[in-house]
Amino acid sequence: MSQLTLLKPLISEKTMRLAQAGQFSFLVAKEATKPAIARAVEEQFKVKVIKVTTSGIKGKTRRTGKRRLTSRGQDQKKAMLTLKAGQMIEFFKLPEKKEKPKP
Repeated sequence: MSQLTLLKPLISEKTMRLAQAGQFSFLVAKEATKPAIARAVEEQFKVKVIKVTTSGIKGKTRRTGKRRLTSRGQDQKKAMLTLKAGQMIEFFKLPEKKEKPKP
């Protein structure tokens, strides 16, 4: 069930900044509930979830083709998770900066 609940992590500049504060975002199945999302993350990443917030994302409307017909993308669901202090998910780790040696 956990593999069907979590679809993929959302990686952007904003989510990377929030990850440093302990909040992580995932794209989840539309029918997933908050307890199911928390359970799936805890099982898959071996962390303790404190809070789950979900929101719906409407699909974008696009005009394509010769006749400029409109089509609409699929609706999605996003989950923002707050983890216990000091815990991290590997997808959201920033690479360590290497300092250049001074000549």
